[in-house]
Amino acid sequence: MDANPGSTHILVIGAGAMGAQIAMTAALAGYATSINDVSRTQLDAAAAQLRTRTDKMVQSGKLGSGAAAAAHVRLRFSTELDAVASSADFVIEAATERLEIKREIFAVLGRLTPEHAILATNSSTLGSSKVAAASGRPDRVCNMHFFNPALVMECVEVVRHPGTSQATVDTTMALARSLGKSPVLINREVPGFIANRLMGAVQREALALLAGGVASREDIDTTAKGALRHPMGPFELMDLVGLDVVTDIARATHAETGDPADAPNDAVMSLVREGKLGRKSGAGWYTYDH
Repeated sequence: MDANPGSTHILVIGAGAMGAQIAMTAALAGYATSINDVSRTQLDAAAAQLRTRTDKMVQSGKLGSGAAAAAHVRLRFSTELDAVASSADFVIEAATERLEIKREIFAVLGRLTPEHAILATNSSTLGSSKVAAASGRPDRVCNMHFFNPALVMECVEVVRHPGTSQATVDTTMALARSLGKSPVLINREVPGFIANRLMGAVQREALALLAGGVASREDIDTTAKGALRHPMGPFELMDLVGLDVVTDIARATHAETGDPADAPNDAVMSLVREGKLGRKSGAGWYTYDH
């Protein structure tokens, strides 16, 4: 399969925030793109959110109105997986981070998609080796991990498992570049890949400094930005990612490594229990106006 917008059909599984933005990224790059979800309500919400996002991009001058309109024409929303999978050349699964659900999806995709289709998972924690066998085509399975917000963030982690073919790696890297992204290749599955491991190390130290009374979260964030040139501090970043997502990543990483240092942080989990999930809920480490 060539990463050619004129001849390639991309299918995204899951119409959550990540899946919807990945699909719009593909549509903006010229690809015929389908979004599949079991929930029509979720699909309708994704369509409305994407319309709002592209309207804002047009208003700010970041996107031409014609390009936005054309991208929406290229997008198809469907609850019927068999109807969109039969012509898919490349599939990006962005469903919930539960292994049993992902394995079921990959098994179905292995039956429904053309033999040449590559099946990628957007999982940030689960290596594709855990779903490859279920697909029946392990050589054409890999991770293609986008970052939130997918319409903005340039990095994409492409992770091969031991059975991933070089052709699959090459095609996935080429596709990422054609989407305007800067892909990085991870040659061996490790919990958290690159970005989450780096982010986790910074977060753990920031949380330890706060818990030890060394400095306030505001001053820790200011130091990260002013001294290390990070675009945002670790507490601001946790709020952006979502404290529930931060906890899920830590839980999944800890399940893989067994290292107590990788376990979810008590202070973060306490905020999650209070419903303080970060920016999306209006409060986390900081409060936000919606």
